[in-house]
Amino acid sequence: MKNIFLLLTIFTFLNKANSQDLQKIAPALEVLSNYKNVRDFTISSSGNEVYVTILSPRPLEEISIIACIIKKNGIWQKPEMTNFSGNYKDLEPFLSPNQLKLYFASNRPLQDSIAEAKDFDIWYVERENINAEWSKPINIGQPINTEYNEFYPSIAENNNMYFTSDAPNSKGKDDIFFSKWNNNAYQNPISLSESINTEGYEFNAFISADESYLIFSGYNRKDGLGSGDLYISYLNEDNTWSKSKNLGKSFNSKHMDYCPFVDANTNILYFTSRRSTIKNNSFKSINEFEKEINKYENGLSRIYKTTFQKN
Repeated sequence: MKNIFLLLTIFTFLNKANSQDLQKIAPALEVLSNYKNVRDFTISSSGNEVYVTILSPRPLEEISIIACIIKKNGIWQKPEMTNFSGNYKDLEPFLSPNQLKLYFASNRPLQDSIAEAKDFDIWYVERENINAEWSKPINIGQPINTEYNEFYPSIAENNNMYFTSDAPNSKGKDDIFFSKWNNNAYQNPISLSESINTEGYEFNAFISADESYLIFSGYNRKDGLGSGDLYISYLNEDNTWSKSKNLGKSFNSKHMDYCPFVDANTNILYFTSRRSTIKNNSFKSINEFEKEINKYENGLSRIYKTTFQKN
């Protein structure tokens, strides 16, 4: 009897350990540790090319660029500003499934002759092959872009687009919108159902390449952990979305968690978080104090990664 109890105890312990390993949250890339305000993440299918947003400090965030990070000989290099960024607030990059388009949000004017920034639109740059330079930014135009703000583009393999908008036909403050790609053009966007959108804020949606699931952020929901949380919804056989489910404490914190991206090749979920593990210790020196407040999980906008399985 004692042996059976011991085996059950060991089995339970191993199960818990494995579960914790699967859900361990870690810094995404060490080369980003020196930047105090970073967000958004997209990685190429080869795993050697990453795009992120680097911003000036909160709360103002006056400037924002899209940076590229290349892996050479197995080592991630220092981020470099992309050739199309640097003059306006560019953010939320997303590589298309074929890797030849990079979508992003920007408040840049529609014409180079205009200096004044506008509302946020969805733009893209394109390239002939993965080694070529990006083109000049192209506004995706109507019906995606409107006089309101459009953010966080995410593209499925069939070119269907999911994005955030604060347009008046939303169900709340910000909604996740969907636009179907049909006859080589985008159709009029629709706000996704109440399975996903509420009267509050829903934003930063990632769509899987096969369009089988959607991960997004919901703000200050009743089942939330205190701020913005990551939620998941699955596409049913009848093309309706299942009621969104909070990913729980294994992924979310009591602080803002947002900007998800799943690398299907490695089953890794990347996301942005303002989580903090700073403790009010009894400090014996300024060095101890600085070490505590400057660690990765210190309330600043950082990018994290964790193992992820959709089911």
